[in-house]
Amino acid sequence: MLPSLWWGLLLLPLAWLSLHRPAWFIPLCFVAGVVSVSFRAGLILQDNLPRVLEGENLLVEGRIADIPQQAEFGQRFELEVSRAQHAGVAVPVPRRILLNSRDFSFQPRAGETWRLLVRLNRPHGYQNPGGFDYEAYLFQQRLRAKGYVRTEIAPQRLGDGPAWHDINRLRQDLGERIRALLPDNSQAGIIVALANGDSRGISNEQWLVLRQTGTLHLVAISGLHISLVAGIVFFIARWLWSLPGTTVLRLPAPMFGAIAALLAGGAYAALAGFVIPTQRALIMLTVAMSGILLRRRFPPSQLLAVALFAVLVYDPLAVMAAGFWLSFAAVAVILIAVQGDRAGKSLLYKWGYIQWAIALGMLPLMLAMFQQLSLVAPVANMLAVPVFDLLLVPLTLTGVVLLGVAPDAAGWLFQLAAGLLHVLWQALEFLAQLSFSLWMQPAPAWWTLLCAMVGVALLLAPRGWPARWVGAVWLLPLFLIRPPLPAAGEAWFTLLDVGQGLAAVVRTRTHALVFDTGPRFGSFDTGSAVVEPYLRTVNVRRLDALIVSHGDNDHIGGAESVLRALPVARVLSSVPEELSAAQPCRSGQTWSWDGVDFAMLNPNTAAGSSRGNNDSCVLQVRSRYGTVLLPADIEAKAERQLIEQWGSRLRSDVLVAPHHGSKTSSTPEFIETVAPRYVLFPVGYRNHYHHPNPAVVERYVERGIAMRDSPTAGALEFHLTAAGLEATAYRARHRRYWYAD
Repeated sequence: MLPSLWWGLLLLPLAWLSLHRPAWFIPLCFVAGVVSVSFRAGLILQDNLPRVLEGENLLVEGRIADIPQQAEFGQRFELEVSRAQHAGVAVPVPRRILLNSRDFSFQPRAGETWRLLVRLNRPHGYQNPGGFDYEAYLFQQRLRAKGYVRTEIAPQRLGDGPAWHDINRLRQDLGERIRALLPDNSQAGIIVALANGDSRGISNEQWLVLRQTGTLHLVAISGLHISLVAGIVFFIARWLWSLPGTTVLRLPAPMFGAIAALLAGGAYAALAGFVIPTQRALIMLTVAMSGILLRRRFPPSQLLAVALFAVLVYDPLAVMAAGFWLSFAAVAVILIAVQGDRAGKSLLYKWGYIQWAIALGMLPLMLAMFQQLSLVAPVANMLAVPVFDLLLVPLTLTGVVLLGVAPDAAGWLFQLAAGLLHVLWQALEFLAQLSFSLWMQPAPAWWTLLCAMVGVALLLAPRGWPARWVGAVWLLPLFLIRPPLPAAGEAWFTLLDVGQGLAAVVRTRTHALVFDTGPRFGSFDTGSAVVEPYLRTVNVRRLDALIVSHGDNDHIGGAESVLRALPVARVLSSVPEELSAAQPCRSGQTWSWDGVDFAMLNPNTAAGSSRGNNDSCVLQVRSRYGTVLLPADIEAKAERQLIEQWGSRLRSDVLVAPHHGSKTSSTPEFIETVAPRYVLFPVGYRNHYHHPNPAVVERYVERGIAMRDSPTAGALEFHLTAAGLEATAYRARHRRYWYAD
């Protein structure tokens, strides 16, 4: 929960104490930071969608706040709402909302104002160990509701927004003109990203290459590019200003260069729409140039500290972004790396040493935030950074300047930039395809990160520092400490939060099994977004079995991603023809791992091959400490067959509700036979199937069975141990103040 604003009462006495005793300045800053974050975050939390308006038709008017993103099923855009009505009555809605539209004839442009009929929900996302916190992202972006455009009332364009919003229209026009000059060019998305900061045209395959080579920071308008542009403008402006001679008597050339650099950096940040990373970079640039404008020499470490302070004052919630930590840490590592005495060394050696230092210095952060590290990043950045900063960015920006006066020359420059990028891309793809390019690591414990930071500091210490090699010893806990494992005879069961779908993981001492993989929506699937990150977090490097219960998208959608990500020893499914190297699941199949028994209870070979819900694979996991039953999407008919065939063998401590709690399943006889202590509903937030059905819920309530559902609990973990059945919910264990109530 957010700390109370009553903390602010401590500010005056602490300020008075700090005037007399400087040691009190540290607690003063701490309390001021607490109050600042609580106040700013509290304002965002108050800008909420009332629950009574969720799923209701709302007529809203607002301005398109950013460049709409073309998606596979329409487009996505942010709307700054000016007014909203429900049934003709004005209602409060959040100031910024995220909307989707499946109507391809509706083509809004940045800066335009529209009247739209929409349905909204509060922010809600999957919550799983190792997964992306979508709710945190929406919170940091100040997007307090999301929904979609309805077609009962056609969207009505009301006009253009105010003149100060022309920058977003300019950015959209710029992106469209560049794409028109680079038709069918696979590198057009990256060139556009360098020109206007819109990286949404980069394909998933390109993102994968960039991630595996550690070059993600190069493809958007970031601090590196803004610093480059500002530095070039600074030296050119200083030189031009000093040419006449008399001009320096009015204003020193370095001061003129600093002013020009700030203007150039601001203009480049504006091209990116002043998104949060560019705001941070612009603040850092302003702090750096302030030393020249104030005619004072500041140590680089002091400039970095002041920039850090200024960023936090401007936006305390910047700490929620991985880019905040990575950018400041990278600059700090570079400052440490250039301090050493390397006189006489070649430029190539110095450049290579900086890349090695960055890779080593960022290692703890990368493993803490992403549980993965690119081992080829130093080599990839040695190649890519000069190409991007010395060739691609200047060529792209020169093309942007020439677009209005010499479009043919601009097109030639864009073509040249795309050609150079194509050559570089072949090298990056080669590095990305190396078997050792990406190193995966489970989520490290906090104390191993502290040890690793000490180790990194020692290894990067200047030459002559005693026993620098001891730093390697301090790094060992980061690599050797692993997450806990089940004891022999224990089974750990996790029902992952994949929305309206099913994905579960069963682990024993030395084996792991995945049952279903959740849904797929176009290029997005929960196999890669949820299942794979979870397995990496708990240090599962291979699967002993993957079971796909049946062919519905919400169960099979992520299967191919899981198969690509991990080696899988055995694949079972009721639809083996839809998966590579799969075998049919059949009633009566059994096996044992580490004292835990697994039994397939359905489908019965005599049941036919309709490939419907009733032919779903049904798995029972039985340990000496408890039993879990996963019946997938079976309905009443299959439930009766299971009762007839297995009888009391169906009794289980944990039951995943058949067919997500549909009214066609969970018959009273089935519930009585299974007699679970817990029933779990794998459903989506406010799903349009209205699962679980109220009548089904009532059946479980009448029998005193504890109920859990994935929207309110996130991932559900059950440890069947000698100490008993331990049940935990990820949202409760990983509570954050921005989570939806």
